[in-house]
Amino acid sequence: MEDVARLAGVSLKSVSRVINAEPHVSAKLRAKVESAIAELNYVPDTAARSLAGSRTFIIGLLFDNPSPNYTMNIQKGVYEACRANQYHLRIDNVDSSAPRAEFEAQLLALVRNSRCDGFVLTPPLTDDLVMLEFLDRSGIRYTRIAPATEHDRAPGVGIDDYDASATVAQHLWELGHRKFAIVRGPGSHLAGARRRDGFLEALRQFGLDQPVLEVDGGFSFEGGIHAGTEIVASGTQPTAIFATNDDSAAGVMAACSQAGLKVPQDISICGFDDSWIARSVWPYLTTVRQPIEEMGRAAALLLLRRDEPENGLHRLDYHLIVRDSTAPPRTSSKA
Repeated sequence: MEDVARLAGVSLKSVSRVINAEPHVSAKLRAKVESAIAELNYVPDTAARSLAGSRTFIIGLLFDNPSPNYTMNIQKGVYEACRANQYHLRIDNVDSSAPRAEFEAQLLALVRNSRCDGFVLTPPLTDDLVMLEFLDRSGIRYTRIAPATEHDRAPGVGIDDYDASATVAQHLWELGHRKFAIVRGPGSHLAGARRRDGFLEALRQFGLDQPVLEVDGGFSFEGGIHAGTEIVASGTQPTAIFATNDDSAAGVMAACSQAGLKVPQDISICGFDDSWIARSVWPYLTTVRQPIEEMGRAAALLLLRRDEPENGLHRLDYHLIVRDSTAPPRTSSKA
């Protein structure tokens, strides 16, 4: 570090501030120090840094989510933020459906063994009161991805799932659909519930005068197959289905194909996330693109800040991506 400071023409403290990603470092100072680091091929010693202070330079990423695409993209964003700031990333999966005593035992073992400076929480853990109360009680820093409740409790990052799903309803309504089904997510996933509510409320405001068939899909491909099979067997004959994530939407498409229904000629299907699976099925899936990787990166950067970021939800943009899985119904009742 002394060599870097000498080459950059700055103080040792300035080098330390840049390496530790402290706030209020000017772009000019950061550029000078980073240029010297690159010229000297200097690699900060994370172990030495952790011995010199109270930080371990490790952050934890906690999952309890059935969607492999979602977890993979969140992990990528968090990892990139860690690598850029010379932090290590630890990834753990916890079972929030376990009895409370068992769940708290998992958390206690995790905190004792991980030595993390803080945690990034993903849904549904991000809204799990046992988890939040445990971390608050333990004085452990955390950020939340896609929290649906208590936004002022801690820093969080997410999109407006309610409004995003309303855009799906608007798209299908404008195509002329009037008979709908929705595939719900896990009951513990409150963001999934927000998607369901936004979709149904938008249809109500548009003037839908008949019930929407609701089935469970669990945010998984297999769950989507079961949901699609249930919808086809129900006899209600919806012309459009909204699955609240892409994995279950792909499963619904498979079930419809098995039943001899063509997408979108016989039935339109929408998903949510714009994951890789949306472009791996045929026809390509109409879906809501939420910036999953960017959400992971932003949540990690909030956690890595030396100052305390304000509690509250930092909103990111979403977009409806219209592809080939949606079209007007064969006999449109569009006004």
